[in-house]
Amino acid sequence: MDNMSGARLRTQQRSCQSGRETNLWSSGLGMKLEAVTPFLGKYRPFVGRCCQTCTPKSWESLFHRSIMDLGFCDVILVKEENTRFRGWLVRRLCYFLWSLEQHIPPCWDAPQKVMESTGVQNVISGRAPAGAGEGQVPGLMKKEVQRILGHFQTPPRPFLLRLFSWVVLRVLNCLFLNVQLHKGHMKMVHKAAQAQGSPLVLLSTHKSLLDGVLLPFVLLSQGLGVLRVAWEPRTCSPVLRALLRKLGGLFLPPEATLSLDSSEGVLARAVVHAAVEQLLVSGQPLLIFLEEPPGTQGPRLSALGQAWLGLVVQAIQVGVVPDAMLVPVAITYDLVPDAPCDTIHAAAPVGLWTGMLAVLRSLRGWCRGHRVCVRVHLAQPFSLKEYAINARSCWGSRQTLEQLLQPIVLGQSTVVPDTEKEQEWTPVTGPLLALKAEDQLLVRRLSRHILNASVASSAVMSTAITATLLLFKHQQGVFLSQLLGEFSWLTEETLLRGFDVGFSGQLRGLVWHTLILLQAHVALLRVHQGDLLVVVRPGPGLTYLARLSAELLPAFLSEAVGACAVRALLARRVPPEGPWELQGIELMNQNELYRQVLLLLHLLPQDLLLLQPCQSSYCYCQEVLDRLIQCGLLVAEETPGSRLACDTGRQRLSARLLWKPSGDFTDSDSDDFEEAEGRYFRLSQQSRCPDFFLFLCRLLSPLLKAFAQAAAFLPMGQLPDTESGYTDQLLQFLRATAQEDGFFECADSGLAIRAVWTFRDLGVLQQMPSPAGPMLHLSPTFASRDNQEKLEQFIRQFICG
Repeated sequence: MDNMSGARLRTQQRSCQSGRETNLWSSGLGMKLEAVTPFLGKYRPFVGRCCQTCTPKSWESLFHRSIMDLGFCDVILVKEENTRFRGWLVRRLCYFLWSLEQHIPPCWDAPQKVMESTGVQNVISGRAPAGAGEGQVPGLMKKEVQRILGHFQTPPRPFLLRLFSWVVLRVLNCLFLNVQLHKGHMKMVHKAAQAQGSPLVLLSTHKSLLDGVLLPFVLLSQGLGVLRVAWEPRTCSPVLRALLRKLGGLFLPPEATLSLDSSEGVLARAVVHAAVEQLLVSGQPLLIFLEEPPGTQGPRLSALGQAWLGLVVQAIQVGVVPDAMLVPVAITYDLVPDAPCDTIHAAAPVGLWTGMLAVLRSLRGWCRGHRVCVRVHLAQPFSLKEYAINARSCWGSRQTLEQLLQPIVLGQSTVVPDTEKEQEWTPVTGPLLALKAEDQLLVRRLSRHILNASVASSAVMSTAITATLLLFKHQQGVFLSQLLGEFSWLTEETLLRGFDVGFSGQLRGLVWHTLILLQAHVALLRVHQGDLLVVVRPGPGLTYLARLSAELLPAFLSEAVGACAVRALLARRVPPEGPWELQGIELMNQNELYRQVLLLLHLLPQDLLLLQPCQSSYCYCQEVLDRLIQCGLLVAEETPGSRLACDTGRQRLSARLLWKPSGDFTDSDSDDFEEAEGRYFRLSQQSRCPDFFLFLCRLLSPLLKAFAQAAAFLPMGQLPDTESGYTDQLLQFLRATAQEDGFFECADSGLAIRAVWTFRDLGVLQQMPSPAGPMLHLSPTFASRDNQEKLEQFIRQFICG
């Protein structure tokens, strides 16, 4: 800790010497990034395969190895060859001619078919439970249905769509260097749409408000027709909502979120159900965002996205369409164009003029040469019906975080319960409440499964790699020549773990391009040997770099969890500041490692881990241990008198080995805890291991340090208070602490909210009703200072460096 604080102090002193900083940002770039050639000739993995456990038929039928070699295309690179015409005038009007040639299918008569649907007719005639038709004139009800349907959608206007695609094409070419899409991924989507004859439902991550414009443009340019986008009404002004409806946008009526016994809610949900059914029957692709809009500090999984997914699931179950093909989608940017400010309150809706001003500001940045690269990834489609059948067999018993972890934190128990953690932060809205409890569980786990697939297939951008290196390896400064080597090393490590990168080109040009994008948070100093010193600017900019580095965490999450668990196990025996050789002689039992990994898995939020619902925690523990062995950090050590790890001749078939829980496909004897009692490991003594071990531990340090400081803040917090009010208090404490010790990585509003919600699930904070609304109280169990210190000590055992 003292070494890190000293390094930060030296960094501050260097950054104060502004006279030595040279104006180097405008030199040495002048390059374009081509994402077709694999980076440095290294193998580029083909990511995005669907789950073989839940959807084995889709995994096999909707993929062919030949599509892996199709390469990439730049969807905003439109030339004369992309039109039917040739000539010098065509080269100047190719954008306009290309937009005129896009195929836009005819609109379907939605109002009449929705009005004739069984559900709407039942409500109008008063035959549905809690229907609003009794004693009311059917004509007035029909007008109400038309009003709700007009709020939900309007028929797309082909002229506006063509004009909008032309404007978007020109704007995207001004904002971005390129928008890359793998041709093989697009071919999988086309094959699924043609072979299965089922509607496409795309479920995407949500990094920017621009996603809702970019994805429809990409799908339209690739021949998939008009993409109907389910927008969040809170993010758009009424004028912008009216324009987006004419471009194919969908908005959930506010009456649909009312209680189940509300007559207005019953009618609105019936209209929405009928409209979604007709949309799926027509075969138009639907886009749903599974993440909350940018700027919304809350649960990662969107409640509105789950409600839309529930509507699709219900349409399949009633048999309106036989099946639907689900396509996980991910978009990654070098830098998000409209990155939200650091606030924990809801952002104001975006208006039409506000959006135009934001585009103009982005264009002004383009004039300065700050264009970024974008990568759109379409994962392998899979059958919703197949998933619904197979996924139910993977459901098991679950316990709350308070039941799993609180007795261990307080020292009342040492045994970790053999069950999964139940942690749901996303509230259930009206349309989802109308489903059965079993179907609600299906939708929640399906949304987490798809978001896991989207994140796993997301490309890692150069800014995430550079921010991770500067923040967790070289925060005290690094020479540019050394940074080039570290960048190449971390890129190779990312590719080896099955994650793709969203860049290519010459190494020096890539790093220089990234440093230009990060110049607000990075300083370049010239040294006497002709090299450049890259220094991170101290202050709140470290929080921004931590957010960028979080994009790389999924690639190293298993190793990071394992490294922190090993650190917690060794902290009881060897001082953390002790030499690596002293820590390397300590033997670690496999059961003890499993226990520490399980404790950390329970502590970390579910929306960070994003474990597949079909994967048990025990299987993940085995995966963590395998990853640590594969990367060379752990070495198996045979103890005297124990059976050798390679000796399989004396294994006995026991009843426990004849039955395995669903999702466990391993055949090794390590699946039995009793057989693994004699397994021991120690840290490797290779020269690269200490730095790599510290690097892995630091990947989780922003979140864990925020949790530890939240535990230290318990006696100082003003309770009772509302959830947002207490989060404000904690955030101010994190920022004040960062000003003192320089650790701005954990002074983030998103981490503060996660800490409050985790402590609420753990039983540290209790939410009680009051006339002013739900209020947070400190639980009697953690009112004592002794238990508060136990909680902080439990968290800090996983923190290293």
